[in-house]
Amino acid sequence: MSKSAGLLRSGAIVGCMTMLSRVLGLVRDVTIAALFGAGAGADSFFIAFRIPNFLRRLFAEGAFNQAFVPVLSEYATSKSRDETRALINATAGSLGLVLLIVTALAILCAPWLVWVFAPGFKDDGHGKLALTAEMLRLTFPYLMLISLTAFAGSILNSWNRFAVPAFTPVLLNLSMIGAAFLLSPHMSVPIMALAWGVLIAGILQLAFQVPFLLRLGLLPVPVPNFRHPGVRRVLRLMGPALFGVSVSQINLLLDTVLASLLVGGSVSWLYYSDRLVELPLGVFGIAIATVILPALSRQHATEDPTHFARMMDWALRAVLLIGLPSSLALLVLAEPLLVTLFHYGAMTDHDVVMSAQSLRAYAAGLLAFMMIKVLAPGFYARQDTKTPVKIGVVAMVANMAFNLALIVPLAHAGLALATALSAYLNAFLLGRGLHKQGVLKAQPGWLKFSGQLAGGCLVMLGTLWWATPGWQQWLAWSAPERAGVLLALVAGGCAVYVGWLGLVGIRMRHFRLNG
Repeated sequence: MSKSAGLLRSGAIVGCMTMLSRVLGLVRDVTIAALFGAGAGADSFFIAFRIPNFLRRLFAEGAFNQAFVPVLSEYATSKSRDETRALINATAGSLGLVLLIVTALAILCAPWLVWVFAPGFKDDGHGKLALTAEMLRLTFPYLMLISLTAFAGSILNSWNRFAVPAFTPVLLNLSMIGAAFLLSPHMSVPIMALAWGVLIAGILQLAFQVPFLLRLGLLPVPVPNFRHPGVRRVLRLMGPALFGVSVSQINLLLDTVLASLLVGGSVSWLYYSDRLVELPLGVFGIAIATVILPALSRQHATEDPTHFARMMDWALRAVLLIGLPSSLALLVLAEPLLVTLFHYGAMTDHDVVMSAQSLRAYAAGLLAFMMIKVLAPGFYARQDTKTPVKIGVVAMVANMAFNLALIVPLAHAGLALATALSAYLNAFLLGRGLHKQGVLKAQPGWLKFSGQLAGGCLVMLGTLWWATPGWQQWLAWSAPERAGVLLALVAGGCAVYVGWLGLVGIRMRHFRLNG
């Protein structure tokens, strides 16, 4: 099997597993919206869940993953099995010790953490701060559990076992859905069941990875050793990477902090809209990034710059092929999607209107979010963390400026739009930096590909615009009717887009690398 065919196959596996997870994630969010709506309790849970989830993306799946995988790939490529296992054991022990201390401190300081991340909850009159702190004490241990899970997933990904880590998030969604239906009726504060669901999920996700590590003979024996040369390299790479790869997550968190100061429900509106953008981002953008980082790291370790550049070009074309039509479809189908998925039970018409505003703003930045996911590994695979951190700081400062400029006229939607604008700045600067370093080189055929892609997007956009009924009509339909019409629109849009690409000559073989 060729290298590119292997990447395509691995990307497809990760994409399928991630699709399953995201679909169940939507079921989870539909459940939350129907049972708890967008009120004070929902706002409290989303903050209590977002704090450890943000740190998980920032440290475990962000900075740590981008720092650890290149070092692990180098050890696996050029060092002995015993040296590789020693690195894994030392990293597991050091990471576990740090996470244990951070988790203990967070549980003790929960009210202060909530005040920092959601200052608007302090004097809201609904007891949000106390409720959020109580839930945070249950959800924060999830950071330790899921970070160790991500560590295990990094090992499996480096040995090309992509399916298991990609499937693991399914357990979170199943756990939260089960908690919502089975635990909430028995609790004095029903929404507390969701916090318990998060904690249970963390335990299940970590336990699920263990048999597969045993099968590879790589189950860590944690031994804290911060002096191990590999651990020290990971730490040196990890510090700057905190900003470089996780800027979009930091920006989303800033949105949440400012949203807590706005009218009640703003946090929930941003959450529901962000979740819909996460579907294509997770299925395609993160899937491509997941398989390309170990591959790029191996190419760098074997000193093959030509194939490295081809991989970067391949990843960008793949992102554009999926990301651009996905962004346009979300812009057109914002209200129909929200009505079909969330407009039940406690979710009101007003919540749909408000969520649609932020969904369109986030959707405008989807392509940039996806490009960041594939451009950042171009630096980290070569163990260059200084350049992304400089770019990350610029993007964060720009996001703050955009927030201040847009929050007054556009409220919560202005926060989402600011995140999108700063993501484009971040992606542009990453691309420019890779180009200057001679790593990102345009391969032949870009002009033709751009025209083919633009034509397909215009045809799809026109079809959806013409065929989509006004969203108020959707309110009168039953859930099966809404789902049927939405599926027909999505299937029709995909058919028109794929049909156009086939008509103008784009084939799967065009996404294979030679050599």
